[in-house]
Amino acid sequence: MTWRPTVAVLVGLCLALGTATLSTGVAATPPEPPAAGVPAGPPGAPPGVCPAGTEYGPPLPTSSVAATRIQSGYSFLEGPVWVADGGYLLFSDMAAGTGPENVQPSTIRRFTPPATFDAFIANAGSNGLALSADGQQIVAATHDQRNVSAYRLSDLTRSTVAADYQGRAFNSPNDVTVRSDGVVYFTDPNFQRGNRSDQMSGRTSVFRVVGDQVSLVDDQLRQPNGIALSPDGTALYVGAYSENKIYRYAVQPDGSTGARSVFVSYLGGPDGVTVDCAGNVYWASGSDGLVHVYSPAGSQLGTIRAGSSGTTNVAFGGPDRQTLYITSGPRNDSGLYSVRLDIPGYPY
Repeated sequence: MTWRPTVAVLVGLCLALGTATLSTGVAATPPEPPAAGVPAGPPGAPPGVCPAGTEYGPPLPTSSVAATRIQSGYSFLEGPVWVADGGYLLFSDMAAGTGPENVQPSTIRRFTPPATFDAFIANAGSNGLALSADGQQIVAATHDQRNVSAYRLSDLTRSTVAADYQGRAFNSPNDVTVRSDGVVYFTDPNFQRGNRSDQMSGRTSVFRVVGDQVSLVDDQLRQPNGIALSPDGTALYVGAYSENKIYRYAVQPDGSTGARSVFVSYLGGPDGVTVDCAGNVYWASGSDGLVHVYSPAGSQLGTIRAGSSGTTNVAFGGPDRQTLYITSGPRNDSGLYSVRLDIPGYPY
C-alpha cells in the first residue's frame, strides 16, 4: 500500500464518526461508505511495512528467549517507536511527579544503533509514541497537557491531535496507534493524571480520532493501557491493565469499532504491545519482566525475558524491522533491551 496521507489531510477525507455506546463498545452509528480517496478495504497500520502474500514461520526460535540489555539507569522508559528514515529509535523517559499537581516530566530520548543515546525532545510530556501515517511526525500520548500531540520530526514543533472529549479533559493519555489512513486510537487510564481534577467521572476509556473528531470506543475498561492494530486493520487490541485481560474489537473500514471480545485472560498487568507481519501479538507484562507472544487466535507461542520486572513496552526496528526493542526494568534503573526475531514487525 503506497497511499500515505498526513493526519491533517484526513480532515477533508474522513467521515465524522459517531460515539460508541458506553456499555457494550458497539458503534452507535452504522458504518458508512468511505469518503472519496479513502481506501475501500481495511487500511491496516502503518503502510508499506508488511509485503502482501508473504508466508512466515514461527516468530521465536524457542519458546523462551532472552533479550540483551543495551543500556539502563533511566527513570522509567516507555513508548518505543522506530523511525526508519533516520535509522533511530525514540522512547519516552518519565521522571517522578513534581509540583502540587504531581505531574511526571518526560523526555523523548533517541537511540541510534549501535550505541549512541541523546535527548531528542525535552519536556515532551509523553508516554506512548507512534508514527504518523506519512512518517513525518511522532504522535504522542501526552499526559502533561492531558491530550494527544504530534511532534514534527523536521523541526520538533508540537501540535494537538486530540484536545478533549466533549469539552472534558482526558485523564492522562497513555498509548497510541495510528492507521495507515491517519485514524488514531488511544487509551486514557489515569496513571499520570496526578492531582489534577477528574473530568471523566471515574471512567477510563479508549478513544478514536478522525481528523478533528474525537469519538468514544469504550469506557467500560479498567485502566486501558497498550493498544495496537492487526496488520490488516480489521482488529484493534487493547490491554486492560487492572483486569489482567486483553480485548479485541472488530474494526470497520471507516475506523468505527464493533463489539469487544476477550483475546487473552490472566496476563499480569498488560502494558505496551506491538504486532509482527504474521499478525502475532507481543504484549509486555508489567509484573514478570516478560513479553508474552500470542498467535492471532490468542494461543501463547512463547515469552521473551527482558530483566526481572517492570517490562513496559515493545517495538520492532532496525533496517529489516526484525529487531524487537523492549523497555523494561525497575523505576530509576529502567533500560532498553533488544532481541533479533524471525519475523519483521511494526515500529510501535
